[in-house]
Amino acid sequence: MSDDATMPPKKIAITVGDVAGIGPEIALKCASSAEITAFCTPILFGPKAVLERVASQFDLPMPTVVDLPLDNINALIPGQFSADTGRASFAAVCTAIDATQDQQTAAIVTGPIQKEAWHDAGIEFPGHTELLAARTGTDDFSMMLTSEAISCVLATIHIPLADVPAALTSEGILRAIRMGADALRRRLKRPPRIAVCGLNPHAGENGLFSHGEEARIIEPAIEQARQEGHDVIGPLPPDTAFTPAMRSKIDVYVCMYHDQGLIPLKALAFDDAVNVTLGLPIVRTSVDHGTAMNLAWKGVANHASMMSAIRMAADLCSG
Repeated sequence: MSDDATMPPKKIAITVGDVAGIGPEIALKCASSAEITAFCTPILFGPKAVLERVASQFDLPMPTVVDLPLDNINALIPGQFSADTGRASFAAVCTAIDATQDQQTAAIVTGPIQKEAWHDAGIEFPGHTELLAARTGTDDFSMMLTSEAISCVLATIHIPLADVPAALTSEGILRAIRMGADALRRRLKRPPRIAVCGLNPHAGENGLFSHGEEARIIEPAIEQARQEGHDVIGPLPPDTAFTPAMRSKIDVYVCMYHDQGLIPLKALAFDDAVNVTLGLPIVRTSVDHGTAMNLAWKGVANHASMMSAIRMAADLCSG
């Protein structure tokens, strides 16, 4: 018997996301799953009173909870986010980050937040990824969305599309290639096959459909990655990069902007895709879907993505 088999299950911090959405329901469903508790101890971070209300409504057991109370709880209406729900979800993430950095928990799995609620609460961060990077003092990080069907690393994250060309750098693309290669190597136990997408239609068509971004920015990153020994092709025309024939040859795509990677990923793996923040000193995974306010507290929310995120978090912090 290995030493790992005799160790107690790792504690995984699970933030419940915006409590006006489906986060409390899917977190409670996962925390009570025998499949999950067989390999880890889930600890929920969020307003305990709200979780008790949802657990009672759906006859789910209450797991261990780190209580981050919700202001004006009597005003909470399922399906209606507010500045109060934004503050609560933000506090849960911050507390879970601190707990994991202090090694009280082994990894973080984040539930879906409502970004407008963070904005309404005066929170400056556009999302989880940027908050995690700032709170852990991380400058070099990337966002990877992964599933059995497809994996994508993003060279830029939550910025307006019009700002993407100016934000792209060869160094940033090379960083995304390296981080994607490292993550998939650990997952696949072999060097991964990497594809880098172009920014423009037809990958710029040799400058005809671009301002030279492929030649000036993307190709130098690919060449450097090849010199470092990575198996990488590109820049590929984005409209044909994700066909079944191409996906059969590729383990991970490096995409130039958010929707370039998220559209094919969600089309292929909406229910079980996982968001992984690469480059952090701690393990963080997340569901790859939103708060689904229209489904809040109705007992119909699909918790498959969170189940996958918990499994991946446990695997990554064991590796």
